[in-house]
Order: sequence, then structure tokens, then C-alpha cells
Amino acid sequence: MINNLIIVESPAKAKTIEQFLGKDYQVKSSMGHIRDLAKKEFGIDMKNNFAPKYIVPDDKKKIVAELKKIVKQSKTVWLASDEDREGEAIAWHLTEVLKLDDAKTRRIVFHEITKNAILNAIKDYRTINFDLVDAQQARRVLDRIVGFEISPILWRKVKPALSAGRVQSVAVRLIVEREREIIGFESISSFKVTGIFLVNDEKNKITELKAELQKKLNSAEEAGQFLNLCKTASFKIIDVSTKPSKKSPSPPFTTSTLQQEASRKLGFSVAQTMMIAQKLYESGKITYMRTDSVNLSQLALNGAKQIINKEFGEKYIKIRNYTTKTKGAQEAHEAIRPTYPDKNTISGPVNEKKLYELIWKRTIASQMSDAQLERTTATIEISNSNDKFVAIGEVLKFDGFLRVYMESADDEPEEGKQGLLPPLQEGQLLNYKMIDATERFTHHPPRYTEASLVRKLEELGIGRPSTYAPTISTIQNRGYVLKSDKPGRERKYITLSLSGNKISETVKNEYFGAEKSKLFPDNIGIIVNDFLVEYFKEILDYNFTANVEKEFDEIASGKLNWTEMIKKFYRKFHPQVEATLKKSEVDKGERNLGNDPETGKPVLVKMGKYGAIAQLGETAIGENVEKPKFASLRKGQNLESITLEEALQLFILPRTIGIFEDKELVVGIGKYGPYIRHNSVFYSLKRGTDDPYTIDTDRAIEIIKEKRDVDKNKIIKEFSEDPDLKVLKGRWGPYIHYKKDNFKIPGGIKPDSLSLEDCMKIINKSSDKKKSKH
Repeated sequence: MINNLIIVESPAKAKTIEQFLGKDYQVKSSMGHIRDLAKKEFGIDMKNNFAPKYIVPDDKKKIVAELKKIVKQSKTVWLASDEDREGEAIAWHLTEVLKLDDAKTRRIVFHEITKNAILNAIKDYRTINFDLVDAQQARRVLDRIVGFEISPILWRKVKPALSAGRVQSVAVRLIVEREREIIGFESISSFKVTGIFLVNDEKNKITELKAELQKKLNSAEEAGQFLNLCKTASFKIIDVSTKPSKKSPSPPFTTSTLQQEASRKLGFSVAQTMMIAQKLYESGKITYMRTDSVNLSQLALNGAKQIINKEFGEKYIKIRNYTTKTKGAQEAHEAIRPTYPDKNTISGPVNEKKLYELIWKRTIASQMSDAQLERTTATIEISNSNDKFVAIGEVLKFDGFLRVYMESADDEPEEGKQGLLPPLQEGQLLNYKMIDATERFTHHPPRYTEASLVRKLEELGIGRPSTYAPTISTIQNRGYVLKSDKPGRERKYITLSLSGNKISETVKNEYFGAEKSKLFPDNIGIIVNDFLVEYFKEILDYNFTANVEKEFDEIASGKLNWTEMIKKFYRKFHPQVEATLKKSEVDKGERNLGNDPETGKPVLVKMGKYGAIAQLGETAIGENVEKPKFASLRKGQNLESITLEEALQLFILPRTIGIFEDKELVVGIGKYGPYIRHNSVFYSLKRGTDDPYTIDTDRAIEIIKEKRDVDKNKIIKEFSEDPDLKVLKGRWGPYIHYKKDNFKIPGGIKPDSLSLEDCMKIINKSSDKKKSKH
């Protein structure tokens, strides 16, 4: 007989808990999912997608049977799944599937896997919170209804194998709308004026003071006129003000802020962050990683206070009790923090160590003093103009929390600041050394990164801590959104400089617009988004999605019945589905770009079976009608923004780029990707390096020679008696190649010593084995 059986989700969590408890306890792992509630409650056939499944590495039925057997042998069963709504639903599923007796079943929760937390949880056990279970059921059922009802429409009207989802579709909409903002954005140039003035420092040595004009000038002509004024102007300091300022630390991590900061500082994807955080939690190193609370327990606050006092001194301590501003946040939970604050690092895999140290620094910094700064602002008058120069200096007087941690930002850093300014006085006259007017350009709104998309979803109240990572992974896995880099482009800009009473003009080059790991909508994502916005406007509405989250919160707090909420939604939603099936047209995102100047044929772009394509000519109907030509759009080309000229360029392949060894070099795109054809032999272009539209003769010859060298070094032995027979080097070792078939060389045989007879024996023996199997 087992006195106490504790059931958790994962083996890793079970292993960590087991080390804190004695022989009186056994810990087992299991995973739970949703039951077939949609059919039961609403008569909707979901094809068993809600059936309970217990996911473990071995046979699922076996583990359930094993658990049932152990349950029968146990005096008390403790359900220790995670403390969020999903964890509560798992506990309920276990109760149902294992047919647990209420009298001997206990529900326990803890936000950290430590001995004290587990023992306290056992002491303060409770029953299953059915409000939390209902909230989780409502979320899953509603999301499945949306997906199962809309997805088949997309298969029929757009493209097979597509899917829609309540949260994922809204996330795609955000990215599509941002892309359209960028496409429609027109950059405006202006001139930023910076002056370098000469002043004396404390030691009476001449030093430089950098100041900026308070406004930007609209054109090169206006900038030139201003610099001409400066030739005869005198410059005087009319105000010097020094004000203290401070920086305060950020709160401890929530799920959202951890995902954002790990992306900025460590380059982790949202999914990668959550996977690593899960491992840290299950191994007892951090508290629960799915939370929207910034609370810290009194125990954690006391621990942070002791560490700060020991490491940095009492003046660095400032205990703070943060409150969560996110609507629907569960204040009973705690922020993400180290379970043992005295450990500033851990052993283990590099990425786990990096994330742990980030969490530790943020937690400790949140309880440290403000950084004290001093900002000095000097205003410089121009005698013959109403405009003024301003110099700003900022110095750090006390580092405070910056001693440990500084939060990163997605936005550009503030310009114009410098360090300590030299001694300045009101009425002091200044001489300029140089005044520059540099052309600057407005920037389009930034594309979303995974981190900034999480922040936007949180701002809009869409999703919850447990949904951010799967949502972002789903929209990428479905091909609606691509995470990609965008190379910068070159542009010219003008700089006007006043020096020595002379104005000079210089035209310079700069690279701009380079982006790394940004989210771009794919063509199919744009088409699906437009279709859903047109026919399911309410589902794609940001407020609707946020209001649904509020209703889930009301269900979780016992204020709303979940089945009534679903029924109310379905009664309104299902008629929209039926109406859309009847009135909507097939949408391929087709766009007519105009006619080919040479042939007069129309040029179209649209979504094809395998992706976005360009079409040259009318769609062929009948036997004797000329068929149109098709070409795939290149990576980064968009159905909405591609021009006629760009589309026509797609039809230049295959193209002849030169002659090598008296044979043509032809570049094209085939079934297996871009290639060079030379003397009836095909050579693949290197993905990500070679572009079939721009590759030149020299590079093509280089690829051919490289492939020949590889093939030459690959050959161990050839036989003049039978050219089809070769002994070759392979990825997994030497092998025999004969008439398009490969044969393994038995161990202990030197490949270069094989004769033709030896090879044929190996081939025949191998062939006999294959025949005997059949």
C-alpha cells in the first residue's frame, strides 16, 4: 500500500519533487488535454479532438492503466499539476479518467519547486477549482469552434490545408497592417543642425561643447540660409540649468517581459525562452514561468535585501512592492524569480545559465535604489535668429540598480545627450568651431519582432501568458508569417558644413533599412487576413478578442457560466459561417499589373498551388489556345507591392549568361531549385548565396569547378572494364555505386583494394539478401 501518490505533468518535475520527500511519497508524471465537451454540450462534431489524451514517451493507454493501478494501491492521491487554468483542467481530467475518489483526493499548487513550498502546499491542500477548469474549457472550446468552422471555408475559398484561429488570426492581422503601413510610408527628409563650440574648462584649457538646434530645417536651401546667418552671428549662453533626475528599476519578470527581454538581450525566440524557462522551473531553479504578476513574496523580498546588503551595501537597498497593471492578472501568483536568490548563477547548459542569470539580475535590481543622475541644460542664443542651440549633459551621480542591471529597449536611444558639460555661465560668449546641417530621413514604423508582438498583444489585452509563445510559433509554422532578415539599401545624403566662415557641401552614402529577425507577412498570410477581415470582421476585431479574454476571466472568478458564454457566441457566429460559404468568392489574391510592352499580353500575380506566382498571358481555355507562362515570385516579393517591371523580370529564366569550354552556361529554376546547366550537366546554386537572376559567368564557372573538385575527390576507384562501377567516398563512409544503386562495403575491407570481382560479389550478395526479404 502506498501512503501518498503525487501526480504531476512531466518526468522532470516529478524527479525534482521526489528529492524533497521521503519514502512515504511516490511521484508519477502524466499529461492531460481537453475532453469531447463541444459535442456533449453543443452537438458540434469535433471528431474527437477533445478526447482525453495522456501524453508520455511510451504507450498512452499503458500509462493510464498503470496510474489507475497505483491509485487503487494509494491511501491519498495528490494532484500537483501547475497552478494556472490549464494545470487546473489537467487535475480535473486526471480525476475523471482515473475515477478518483473525492474522499482521498487532494489538490495542491506551488509556484516554486522547493521543499518548503511543497510541504506548505501539502499542509494547505484544497479541492479542484471548477471555475478555473471552466475558464480553460471555455477557451479551448471557443478556439476549436472558430478553427473548425472557419478553416474548411479557407480550404474551399483560398487554398487547401490552411487554418484560422481566434488569437493567431488577430496576430497575423497586426503584422499585415504594419506591413501595409510600411509599404504606404513616404520618407521625408529634413536637416539636423549640430554646432561645435569652443569653451574653456576648469583648467582654462579650450574644450568642445556640442549643441543641437532646437528645430529641424526642411530643405538644403533653408539649411544653407541658416548657415549663412551663422557666419555673422554671435553666440551667447542665456540659460544654464542643472536638475537632478533618477532612473528606477523595472519590475521583476512576468511571462511577457521575460520573453521580450530574452529576445533583446539573448536573441532567444519566444518559444525558446519558454522551453528553457520550463526546464529551469521543473528543476527547481526558478518560480513558475507562466504568470502576469509582478508580485514578490515576503520571503523573496527578505532574501533580495540580504544579498544587496552583503554585496553592495545598505544604501543600495530599496524594497518595492510592485502591483500588476495588466487587466485580469492573477495577483495570487508571483513574478518569475530565482527560487534561491543567494545563487547568482547555476551550472548546466549555457542557455539555461544565461536565462537564469537574466532572471536573477532583474529580480535583485528590482529591489535596489534608484540611479541618481544630474542633467545640465545650456541654451545658446543666436544674435541674428530667433532659433536657439541647446546642449544637454548628463552624469551619473549614484549607480543604484544600474550596478546590476539595465533594461533593453526596442526603441532608438535618445539623441543629443553627452557626458559632463564644461563649466558654463549665463552671458558667456562662444565661438563656433564648426556647424553642420546633416540631412536625415523619417523612418517607417518598425516591423514587429517576436518580442514587440508579444508586447502589442499584451497591450491590447489579447491572449494570456500561456498563449503568447504557441500563438507566435503557430503563425510561423503555418507559413502566414516569416521571421527573416532584410538587407540594408544605399542612399545619398547631403551635409552642409560651416567652418572658417566658409560653407561646403558634401554628398555622402549611407546604408539604411537593415532589419534582423523581423516578422514579415507571407503572401498567403495577407490573402487569408483580408478574407477573414471581410467576412469575419468581428472575430478579427481587436476589441472582440480582448473582451473574450475578459469573459474568460469572469468565468475563472465564478461570475459567468461558461456554457452560456459559448452558446451565446455560437448562436451569432454559426450563421456567419453559413452565409460566408454561400456568398464568398474564391480568393487567390489576384492582381493585374498591366500588359507586357513587347507582347501586349496581360501580366497577373496571384497565389498558386505551391506559392505566389506571376502569369504572363490569358488563362488558357480550350485546346488550340496559347497557354500562359508562369514564374514563382522571389523571396521577399509581395503580391501587393510587386511592380510590372519586377514581374516581367521573373520570366527571363532560363537565361544564357556566357560560354565555358565552348558550351553555353544556362541558368534556370527547376524542380529542385536554381541551377546552372552546362554540357547537359546540372549544378545547383548555393542557397542564400547565389541569385539566378544576377549570377554572372565567373561565379557560374567557379560553381562548376568546385563541384568537379568535389566529385573528383569523391572517387576512390574506377574500373575501365565497367564504367558504371565506382567505389566512392560518402557522408557515412565508403560505398560501391553501380548503375544508380549504392551498396555498403562490409567492415574490415579496404575500399581502395577492391577489385572488380570483389565489388560484384558484394553487389550480388546484397541483391540476394534483398530478394530473400521479399
